[in-house]
Amino acid sequence: MALIKQVRGFVPKIGKNAYLAENATIIGDVVIGDDCSIWFNTVIRGDVNSITIGNKVNIQDGSVLHTLYQKSVIEIGDNVSIGHNVTVHGAKIENNVLIGIGATILDHAVIGHNSIIAANSLILSGTIVEPNSIYAGVPAKKIKDIEPEQTKEMIEKIANNYLMYAGWYKD
Repeated sequence: MALIKQVRGFVPKIGKNAYLAENATIIGDVVIGDDCSIWFNTVIRGDVNSITIGNKVNIQDGSVLHTLYQKSVIEIGDNVSIGHNVTVHGAKIENNVLIGIGATILDHAVIGHNSIIAANSLILSGTIVEPNSIYAGVPAKKIKDIEPEQTKEMIEKIANNYLMYAGWYKD
């Protein structure tokens, strides 16, 4: 069973059909939507401010989500895949986004819908990632625009695959 911990009077709220790996840690002011999967060694630390996660989101192994006290929150939309060992700190991620392995997203950044953040990229504080685009690098810059239908289809496929993988652990 995942470590689900109350802090400062906040108890995490977990949606229907969610999979939480046994060593995932979910703390404080956290709301997780339906059909989500939180994988091994992931830490979602809503101790200093709120973290809201939409539906059909997968947060893969070793990722860390945290915020700044009284200064930033995390908002994650629907159909979002957050790759292995990603750090999200006080940022907004809109619907249908893929965050590549090892990326870092810093406070007050906004990742527009239908976007891809390449593996190991650094999104600096306050960066606005345009919808329907790919950003890559350290610091990340826009690489190109992408077709919304193509991106949405690929990102939904990944989200659906993780929903399937989570089912394997529930049986």
